[in-house]
Amino acid sequence: MLEFGGDAARNEDAPRDTWRAVKRGVLCRCPNCGEGKLFKAYLKSVDACPACGEEMLHHRADDFPAYLAIFIVGHIVVAGFMATDTWLVLESWQHLMIWIPITIILTLAILPSIKGGVIGLQWALRMHGFGGESEEALLEEPAYEDAR
Repeated sequence: MLEFGGDAARNEDAPRDTWRAVKRGVLCRCPNCGEGKLFKAYLKSVDACPACGEEMLHHRADDFPAYLAIFIVGHIVVAGFMATDTWLVLESWQHLMIWIPITIILTLAILPSIKGGVIGLQWALRMHGFGGESEEALLEEPAYEDAR
């Protein structure tokens, strides 16, 4: 476990374990320490970890967690529908009554974990300000000299 005052916490260039950060994010915990909660509401992330103080406001998960949830749930629901349809004959309205609630419940259940994993991945790869640089420095265009 990484301690707040340790050498690794002071070294900004220390390597970050990607898989551990993603796993901690999937568990909705801080990717840095694994102790503090990552969300203060259903999908609203905390500004900073209450345990170690790591800032989380840099993340830019945007629509990527929703795309991953659609991909995962879509595969589960379509496979379940096709498997059910091979051994059980149901009317269309019965399929709708089964698969629409399953789709909604699965999507809502896995979305926070997927978003946490994406935040953990961004933290581990030092994306979007997680590397210590300011957001303004990231947005500035590099100045290129004219090579004529």
